[in-house]
Amino acid sequence: MKALSLFFCGALSTILFFGCGAQEYPVTVLVQTSLGEIRVGIDTDRAPMTAENFLKYVDSGFYEGGSFFRTVHADNQPDDSIRIAVIQAGASTEYQDQFLDEIPLERTTETGLLHVDGAISMARGEPDTAIHSFFFCIGDQPELDFGGKRNPDGQGFAVFGRVISGMDVVRTIQIQPAEVQALNPAIVILSVTRVE
Repeated sequence: MKALSLFFCGALSTILFFGCGAQEYPVTVLVQTSLGEIRVGIDTDRAPMTAENFLKYVDSGFYEGGSFFRTVHADNQPDDSIRIAVIQAGASTEYQDQFLDEIPLERTTETGLLHVDGAISMARGEPDTAIHSFFFCIGDQPELDFGGKRNPDGQGFAVFGRVISGMDVVRTIQIQPAEVQALNPAIVILSVTRVE
């Protein structure tokens, strides 16, 4: 009876876990890189503007031929008092003349989406300047949320989803050879497509 009870609880936990995942991420994309695949849930409900912008680049094929070009880890940010761990990617420069306009910053206080392990978020300079470049968090990165100190303006970055599978690939990309923070060579993005 005890074994049956444990099985039932485990099965219920699995159902609840996958049920929440399905609700949390209405859209899934597959990022195929030269080092493997990363499946990402995109939250079109809680971060609609950021997600829509990203998906326009996906649907246009602009990430094909792009790359993961930056890795940030404990050993390559000696001048930063606030340390983070991310890898950053961008669309192919072949399509640069077709890139969309900058988008408004959807702050983490507005969306409720935080920079936890596996979060996907938009890179930016000033607020409201994100275009196509995105990054994945390795480990929780609260200093990238609204009020965080990594960016002097304290506005944080716009999370719009999370890795569903493939964090091993994310971590593999992070430890590739780099010159300071520039991956050398960059890790090629073969494609980013919606998963039915």
